[in-house]
Amino acid sequence: MIKSLKASGNKLAMIKNQLKVLAGEPFQTELPTFVEKLKPLGQFPLKPNKLEIFQINLGYMCNQVCKHCHVDAGPDRNEIMTKQHLERCIEILRVNKIPTVDLTGGAPEMNPLFRWFVEELTKIGVEEIIVRSNLTIIRANKKYYDLPEFFKKHNVHVVSSLPYYQAGKTDAQRGDGVFAKSIKALQELNAVGYGIEGSNLKLDLVYNPNGAYLPSDQAELEAEFKKNLKKDFDIYFHNLFAITNIPISRFLDYLVASDNYEEYMEKLVMAFNPAAVEGVMCKNTISVDWDGYMYDCDFNQMLDMKVADKSTQHIDDFDLEKLEARTISINQHCYGCTAGAGSSCQGTVA
Repeated sequence: MIKSLKASGNKLAMIKNQLKVLAGEPFQTELPTFVEKLKPLGQFPLKPNKLEIFQINLGYMCNQVCKHCHVDAGPDRNEIMTKQHLERCIEILRVNKIPTVDLTGGAPEMNPLFRWFVEELTKIGVEEIIVRSNLTIIRANKKYYDLPEFFKKHNVHVVSSLPYYQAGKTDAQRGDGVFAKSIKALQELNAVGYGIEGSNLKLDLVYNPNGAYLPSDQAELEAEFKKNLKKDFDIYFHNLFAITNIPISRFLDYLVASDNYEEYMEKLVMAFNPAAVEGVMCKNTISVDWDGYMYDCDFNQMLDMKVADKSTQHIDDFDLEKLEARTISINQHCYGCTAGAGSSCQGTVA
């Protein structure tokens, strides 16, 4: 079984080694820094807008070990958000009226308190609850079989990963048998009303490229996925989000091991789109890790780049005014969110 970088002792499991690679060590190509791209646009220092999305990582445990995973999640990870931190998140959301909660992982459903937490979020009137599901969790164990009904009961917006509409590319990225289980899970979500035209039960898919290249046009990919999933499996969904693979963690390991790192970074830099800068997710999102620390995005979370204001780095010290006035922390991996049509947790941004 494939292990996480952490469990296998890979040197890139250490964040300092990832940062060295992003700084150009030991490569020869000198690329402009992300700061140098922002300055002429008047976007440095990069500043946030109104906080609209509170993204919470419920833990790094997952039933899959995907090759591109920027979280380095897997069954061997045991970092899980505690009830104490979850209760603090509920209080922050209740007081500050942040409209959207985005639950991620790992597989967020594997946190033992997942259902309780969703129920509490519903009670305090959160406008939108997003769950980023890997789909296969729904079929992983009998205790998860009723997740589609649970999602429906609480009007959860389900955002699901599906690298391709055929088994070969999907299983190559996510593991043998993942495609078949994902199709079964999507059919079960459709059966309770998710993804159907006119339904308010939102089901969106996420596409990540299966190699060292940028995603194709999002609208074209969505049309292609809809056509083929309907034809072959009678599956329906609302939107497809095309997300660029960010050069950190497991995808960074793949790039380095396959000698694709320099070429990929050059592609990201050459494809830099000034119009995408205003739409990057760090502008309206705060990412919270399993231990309650806050970051500008979940990519920064994986590089341990906490929010710059040290007086409000943990949820126990949450201060909305300070967070909305902060300077966003950046590094070379940020090129991934501004290349081409841009990339965010909601797909393209430009």
